[in-house]
This record gives sequence, C-alpha cells and structure tokens, in this order.
Amino acid sequence: MLILRCPAQLQLLEETLRKSLPTTLPVLGTVMTVARGNPASHEVLVDSWPNFSIVLTRLRPEDHRDPRDYYTNQLSVFYRDKGALQALLESTEAVTRGRAFQILGMQDGLDEAVQDVASARGLKVE
Repeated sequence: MLILRCPAQLQLLEETLRKSLPTTLPVLGTVMTVARGNPASHEVLVDSWPNFSIVLTRLRPEDHRDPRDYYTNQLSVFYRDKGALQALLESTEAVTRGRAFQILGMQDGLDEAVQDVASARGLKVE
C-alpha cells in the first residue's frame, strides 16, 4: 500500500471521493483532515495511484498506544473492488492483526469479507 502525503495527490483523491458520496464518507473526512495539516496524525493509504481500488485511513502505527484499544486502532475503508478489500485484509502490511481494531465502511460485503478472513485465520470477530 502507498501512503499519500503529497497535497496535490490528496486534493485529487478528495475530489474523486466526493463523486461517490455517501459511500466514501468514512474515508473522505480523514482525507480532508490530512490534506489540511493532519493534526490527528492519520495516514491515507491506497493500493495504487492514481487508479486506486481501495482507500484505507488509519492513525499512524507509531501513534498506537494500546494494542487492545480498538477505538485508537480504527480503520476506515472505501473500495471499488471486493478483491482489493480481501487482499487488504489478508495483508499484514496495512492491517496489523496483533492489535485489536475496528474497521468502518459503508459498502456491502465488508462484514462478510472480515468474517471470511477472520474465520480462515481462526480469529475472533466481535
């Protein structure tokens, strides 16, 4: 996954996400915050640029204080392709399974994908 830091890239992503409201709402707010100075230490990740299939927002990993705190370890996701979501959840790079986390999204299939990956790994999902 690529971390977007360039203001021009973030602005372009923001414009693109606005076209798909309301499903992009969970990530759009963070993209806007990061583009305007990032006071909350968030990251915006995409699978590729500029033709992305998935956008993930999270706190920077170094700012996680408690591995059991799923509020601090909150992820937001928007995806165009369910396969990209599956790949994200199976990747250890972007989603750290050593921490409790919650994942927010407004698209159909998110819950099923999380349940499928968790079941395959023998993990508990609440």
